[in-house]
Amino acid sequence: MRTPLTLARLVAIVAIAAVPTLAMAQFKLDPRYTDADGDMVADPPKSAKDWSDPPALVFAYTPAEDPAVYAKVWQGFLDHLAKVTGKKVVFFPVQSNAAQLEAMRAGRLHVTGFNTGANPIAVACAGFVPFAMMASHDGKFGYEMEIITYPGSGIEKVEDLRGKKLAFTSETSNSGYKAPSALLHDQFKLEAGRDFEPVFSGKHDNSVLGVANKDYPAAAIANSVMYRMFARHVIAPNQIKVLYKSQTFPTTGYGHIYNLKPELAAKVREAFFSFQWEGSALLEEFKHTEPPQEKFIPITFKEHWAVVRDIDRALGVSYACK
Repeated sequence: MRTPLTLARLVAIVAIAAVPTLAMAQFKLDPRYTDADGDMVADPPKSAKDWSDPPALVFAYTPAEDPAVYAKVWQGFLDHLAKVTGKKVVFFPVQSNAAQLEAMRAGRLHVTGFNTGANPIAVACAGFVPFAMMASHDGKFGYEMEIITYPGSGIEKVEDLRGKKLAFTSETSNSGYKAPSALLHDQFKLEAGRDFEPVFSGKHDNSVLGVANKDYPAAAIANSVMYRMFARHVIAPNQIKVLYKSQTFPTTGYGHIYNLKPELAAKVREAFFSFQWEGSALLEEFKHTEPPQEKFIPITFKEHWAVVRDIDRALGVSYACK
């Protein structure tokens, strides 16, 4: 296994890997939003007539894994959210990042968690205001990108991916596409389409299952998803072989749509930070990572997603809303 990348090194690598003809994309909000205070997220509307005060709050968890699994995992938290806000809360089993983004942009999704790579586009295009992230009791957070294969695949090192298929998740994913693309280009001189065949599984659990079941010879994934699959006995650790592991990235960011009525937005935030994890299904599910995820901590998009915006900028990622 190669030496893990530092975040600073990865940003430098991505800058080298970027296609020269692409403009270095600067992060900016869609024109429909304003940012008077400079915190890089959309301000709430000034006029009360533009505030959203829905009879029911719609919540979605990032489509990293099977939504059916997470409806039960999140139910205790959603009950707490309903109690604090005084609103009915509905779980939306979103199937893709695109569907999640469109639902929030259209105002049909009010509270959600966007994965690491999708956070910037959600902030820019959908009016997403992230304010929380899962962490351990001592405040540690994050996950690593891993490139995995299965024992007996004939792939012993990253260079052996040449001529093989490599599963990514989606183009919005940091660990499932952006970071490994940059790494493979610079450190291993491997380019998608030229040196290996890229395929897209849609989700991290699909990629992990695909490798474990030998449908894909290799995949780039977020290891936090894989650890939870180990804990649920969906797959066994001996079905996976790690070829590469990065340093730590921020994990899913939780937040609300920008135009929630301010009093309601404040209650949503209160619900996250007052939730009692002990004995919850949420803790049972998310404690099986390293570091374990055992509470919500406050975060800011401006600070915690800086490295992800740097990667996007170097790759020429567009924040144009489609």
